[in-house]
Amino acid sequence: MNLTVAEENYLKAIYNLSEEGTKSVSTNDIAAEMKTKPASVSDMLRKLSEKEVISYRKYYGVNITPEGKKLALQTVRKHRLWEVFLVEKLNFAWDEVHEVAEELEHIQSPLLIQRLDAYLNYPKFDPHGDPIPDEFGDVKARPRVPINEMEVNQSGQIVAVKDSSAAFLRYMDKVGAYIGARVKILDKVEFDGSVEILVDQKKNVFMSKDVAANILAIQS
Repeated sequence: MNLTVAEENYLKAIYNLSEEGTKSVSTNDIAAEMKTKPASVSDMLRKLSEKEVISYRKYYGVNITPEGKKLALQTVRKHRLWEVFLVEKLNFAWDEVHEVAEELEHIQSPLLIQRLDAYLNYPKFDPHGDPIPDEFGDVKARPRVPINEMEVNQSGQIVAVKDSSAAFLRYMDKVGAYIGARVKILDKVEFDGSVEILVDQKKNVFMSKDVAANILAIQS
């Protein structure tokens, strides 16, 4: 099935907002994600519904169909593979790749993506720690927890970020909290939920609850 670039972008947004296809999504949430008006979203939802990639009833939310999930995963796969390529082969910083990958993800060439995957030696995760679906749409997720939910004296390793905006990634670079860094929770402030962490056993960093909630770790 052929989708336009706009339709692919909406379908990917619906997939992400639905927590990988497991729940309904509201029109307002889609409008906020796409930075547009709800009326524009409704027009697009009708088009996607006609192509049977979503099910949509006004006031009841949007659900992605199995075919829609398959197509969304293809776009996600391409996006994340291109991010790996840009970082590993072209020396982009991890806060520079999102917008470029947004353009590249719409290239319609399965053979190109197969060869890109092989060239990169079949990576499992993108530069932000998100799992890369394989060519069959299977996703190898790993257990991870926001560091604000870890207990004092617990340790772990940063494996992903929930916020991949350039501003947030630049903040991560500034405090030295990269994918793969070891962290230990030194203190949690009861009043506002902020945390003090030790990064790589050498740097103390204070973070707000919102920042810590966007950093995911595997506990050890």
